Amino acid sequence: MSPADIQAQALAAFDHVVSGSPGFRPREGQRAMAELVARTFSTPTLGKTEDEPERAFAVIEAGTGVGKSMAYAAPAIATALARKTRVIISTATVALQEQLVHKDLPLLSQLMPQPFSYALAKGRGRYLCRYKLQRWISGEAEADLFAEELPGAASAAPAGRGAGEYQLLFYRQIADEFKSRRWDGDRDSLPVPPSPELWRPIAAEASSCTAKHCPDYQGCAYFEQRKALAASQVIVANHDLLLATINGNTLPDLSDCLLVLDEGHHLPAVALNHFQEGTDLTRLRWVEQLVLRARKTAELLDLDCAVELPALGQALRQHLTEVGQQALSLYRPRGLGDEPLELLPVGPLPAPLDAGISQILSLSAALIKHLQNISTALRGQMKDRPDDARELSTHYVQLGVLAPRLESVQAWAALMLLETEVPAARWFEFGLHGEFMSITASASPILPASALRHRLWAKARGAVLTSATLTSCGSFDFFLQETGLAGLEGVSTRVVGSPFDFSAQGHFVAVETAADPKRAGEYNQAMCKELMADLDRVEAGALVLFTSREQMRCAVDALPGRLRSRVLVQNDLPRQSLLQRHRERVERESPSIIFGMQSFGEGLDLPGRLCESVFICKLPFAPPSDPVSSARSQWLRSKGRDPFMELVVPAVSIRLAQWVGRAIRSETDQAHVYCYDRRLVQTSFGQRLLKGLPPFKRQRRNAQGEVFEL
Repeated sequence: MSPADIQAQALAAFDHVVSGSPGFRPREGQRAMAELVARTFSTPTLGKTEDEPERAFAVIEAGTGVGKSMAYAAPAIATALARKTRVIISTATVALQEQLVHKDLPLLSQLMPQPFSYALAKGRGRYLCRYKLQRWISGEAEADLFAEELPGAASAAPAGRGAGEYQLLFYRQIADEFKSRRWDGDRDSLPVPPSPELWRPIAAEASSCTAKHCPDYQGCAYFEQRKALAASQVIVANHDLLLATINGNTLPDLSDCLLVLDEGHHLPAVALNHFQEGTDLTRLRWVEQLVLRARKTAELLDLDCAVELPALGQALRQHLTEVGQQALSLYRPRGLGDEPLELLPVGPLPAPLDAGISQILSLSAALIKHLQNISTALRGQMKDRPDDARELSTHYVQLGVLAPRLESVQAWAALMLLETEVPAARWFEFGLHGEFMSITASASPILPASALRHRLWAKARGAVLTSATLTSCGSFDFFLQETGLAGLEGVSTRVVGSPFDFSAQGHFVAVETAADPKRAGEYNQAMCKELMADLDRVEAGALVLFTSREQMRCAVDALPGRLRSRVLVQNDLPRQSLLQRHRERVERESPSIIFGMQSFGEGLDLPGRLCESVFICKLPFAPPSDPVSSARSQWLRSKGRDPFMELVVPAVSIRLAQWVGRAIRSETDQAHVYCYDRRLVQTSFGQRLLKGLPPFKRQRRNAQGEVFEL
């Protein structure tokens, strides 16, 4: 089938879905997006090829109300079916994953001309390892080696009951639930999600999994999920899982499937977080435990490495400790002080640190090689001696729960020593853990583009990235640079406008407070005075967005008595309970105002009277303490570039557009947006930010209360 035929078939399927959807109205922008998705997915080369494959990537900003989920899902699925391949839909938030799996895809499966199957993909750590669970119940499992680093399990236990007793009771209960098939082994499907302290010892982590060699392989919760994924034509994942499994077999091979990245504006941040590495330099009991277990297993298997392991482990622990001491003497010679974080300057490491970390890299690499040899030998013995599989699996699990720590140390050391044109961010954190000092060291790439280009785009053949906010200050340039798509062949961009009439439906007011936003105390006081006067006029639902907890606290303290009963504050109630109470108040014709921060500025859908006003208390700059952003700014300045205009302003533009986007959610909404940061109208970068906002009717209100057209 030719690309033109595939595209025509995909669009026919989209039209069929739209015509069969009750209450759906044809939208010009939605079909335009569907056409681009169909064209993008009809052309790339899929599967093995000796020639350079053809790639096609589309970056689509789809304004609020376009209906982007259907615009990409219907043609993508139809194209995959025509090309006999599969689709991965990756999102950034659990809410969108659930919407796709529980609402959008079930509807599509009923309306599409050709049926398809779908499944939700999660990280394997979300699933139960029955083998580990039984070892805990039988008393064979070791105590948690990381208990010294986390709040104890006692914090999750009811008052008056010991942590061990509560832990075993929980394990016995879920074992009964799993055995009777009342529970499927998915952590998220438990009535009350367990604490990390309870779940981690029984999670199905890759490093401790012997797969088909495990005596409890049959009926394993994780591998049952894998079977469902293997049989599905559409897989819903998330960005972090996608990056974590690029070289694995949890998801389909990206060279032989189609990829949709919804909420694509999150991809750069997810990539930076995913490729960050760190290690603890003070709590190191795990090193000797790992070596003891490895030596015991090597002796059992009669491997030569048993002799070398103790010296390697002792040296590794010694060098980790010494690096921590060197960091303390270099960066906190007078004691810990009030600032826990020390960002290292761009450039070579101090000689003592460089030498110590180089030794750590060499030692960890040698230990990992020995562990790999032991693991290979264990798997071979499991295959040759199936009657001893349970005993051998115990050794594999004992090593596997600790091996990721060693791999993380190696990855951290490599990043710390990285010498390329674009350096890594490197920092130490100093603190107290009970009576003991803790020192952690971290490193991270400062540019997500390079990692994404080499790890994601080098493998993917056809991809669509979409979101309501991909342009910054009216341009795709920042997003393309951040994602590594800039300069690649086969990349197209498109803005699909919202069907909403923003100039008629929305009213944007830029409020100029007398105080300078850079002087937080004075500014918060002046902003709260303006905010309280505006909140007094709220008649239905409203959303107030803050940039910090301190700012939100100031506003709560400034509330007059008549407004206190109308305000719902983020974290005072669980999110869903808070939103439900807000809806109930508005339905009773009572004013209801939500106070929230960043997580309420994105993905919150409050149409109609639920949100007739949005109040933005300050331009949403990222916290200045972020070490990766700070290191990136250092590097840009060292190159004679302006990090504020090149990095900070474009990032604020995307975040501000998301916050403003909470206002108009349907064709009938009418809403006001207020922004109290005078920099929006008094600076050149503020004018750039305004270009990235919907074309609301705009006004400026000065510190004297006078209103002018903007």
